[in-house]
Amino acid sequence: MDLRVLVPFVLVVFNLGLIVGQTAVPGSACSVHSNTSCEVCLKNVSCLWCNSNKKCIDYPVRTILPSRSLCELPSARWGVCWVDFQALIIAMSVILGALLLAVLICCCCCCRKKKVRGPDKTEEKINRQNEQRKIRQEERKVEMRIRHDEIRNKYGLTKENPYSKFENN
Repeated sequence: MDLRVLVPFVLVVFNLGLIVGQTAVPGSACSVHSNTSCEVCLKNVSCLWCNSNKKCIDYPVRTILPSRSLCELPSARWGVCWVDFQALIIAMSVILGALLLAVLICCCCCCRKKKVRGPDKTEEKINRQNEQRKIRQEERKVEMRIRHDEIRNKYGLTKENPYSKFENN
């Protein structure tokens, strides 16, 4: 794998590991952590930190993205404090697009290599059958020639016979 793809992938996996690894404190409301710090708020996975107004709010699970009335995307933080929500969405979209593009390119390359490799099994089978047909046809021609020569010899119609209707050279 190329390092340009591997490094962002490792960073995203590491960030997701940090987010999943955080444990929610049972019974603590996110609003209690308002006007503290981002790190304190985000210790609870279900909380969202709004950097513009220093509020810690419950993450809007039903809408996936927080609405503008709650917090603007560039100032929203979730999981880690050093990445805003908008950058996280853009980074995930770019990574997903790059992965899809890589899979598409791999599929195209594999299909192209398969065509370049040579004829497929059906073509090979047809070619083998044609070769066998030619061999049988040649064998039949030789058998017919031998049979005709035997008949000519039997009735004395060969060129070696001085009484045959063929002329001697």
